[in-house]
Amino acid sequence: MAASMRLLFRRVIRLSHRNVNVTAAGAPGRPAGCWEPPSCRCFSEAAGDRSTHFGFETVPETEKAKRVYKVFENVAQKYDTMNDAMSLGVHRLWKDTLLHVMHPQPGVRLLDVAGGTGDIAFRFLEYVRFQQERQKRRAARSMQAPSWQDISNNYSTEEEEGPQESRAVVCDINKEMLRVGKQKADGLGISAGLSWVVGDAEELPFDDDQFDIYTIAFGIRNVTHIDQALQEALRVLKPGGRFMCLEFSKVTNPLLARLYDAYSFQMIPVLGEVIAGDWKSYQYLVESIRKFPDQEEFKGMIEDAGFYSVKYYNLTGGVVALHSGFKL
Repeated sequence: MAASMRLLFRRVIRLSHRNVNVTAAGAPGRPAGCWEPPSCRCFSEAAGDRSTHFGFETVPETEKAKRVYKVFENVAQKYDTMNDAMSLGVHRLWKDTLLHVMHPQPGVRLLDVAGGTGDIAFRFLEYVRFQQERQKRRAARSMQAPSWQDISNNYSTEEEEGPQESRAVVCDINKEMLRVGKQKADGLGISAGLSWVVGDAEELPFDDDQFDIYTIAFGIRNVTHIDQALQEALRVLKPGGRFMCLEFSKVTNPLLARLYDAYSFQMIPVLGEVIAGDWKSYQYLVESIRKFPDQEEFKGMIEDAGFYSVKYYNLTGGVVALHSGFKL
């Protein structure tokens, strides 16, 4: 009962905040210039003179999104190369871990936010195809010497259920990142079950209760209003849907933390200049990691958004944390 009352109280507060935002914007309709389809919810809260962080720099809230967009527009072509160089290839293991913890089954729908170059979506579709083949092999073994009744039952079940098609939707606010992702998909021959959508994590252009799984990998720290992005994740997930976030976090080992800090601040901007010709963008990315909440604080933010059974897993000594929660 106490947990139910706490959830009700949080929802009342969130709804009151949304009502205040609509009133401040004037009429409750869509704001002028909104490009999203009619199903989109557009938030029109005036930022006024409020400020936020852009790395270690303090900037007006209205400016951060533009500057983040420019960063990823600049690094898009070398994004995957730089990920390999900065993490010595370990980012691939982090993303593989995300998929193994997720363990998606055929028929589920994935929304990968800030997923521009497609790494998570590609892994998702490959993992689901593997699960489908595995199920087929199991079914074939069980039917090696079937009775007529088994054959009849199996045929009826296939007709009723039909093929289970999984879908992955990659949503990113940056068109250049999506363009690079589409090029990768074409090069890999991946097209079935994959869609690309331009959209903002704070104003997702999807109806309520649409997806089974929501992922955001190394993207939520670049969002201006993290709490709003979390509420949007909750909104678009189906009841029982899962939220999963892979993000840089607080290193738990003191010695590793010192080595990691030295490497991040001294080497990563240099790699950015050598490989991508842009040290400033990678200086921001390093600083944004330091400004992001630690594991426990971010866990609390996910719970405050309305998710349940929230937990996190430290990877590589806390360099990265995988957060997970469910929508009831």
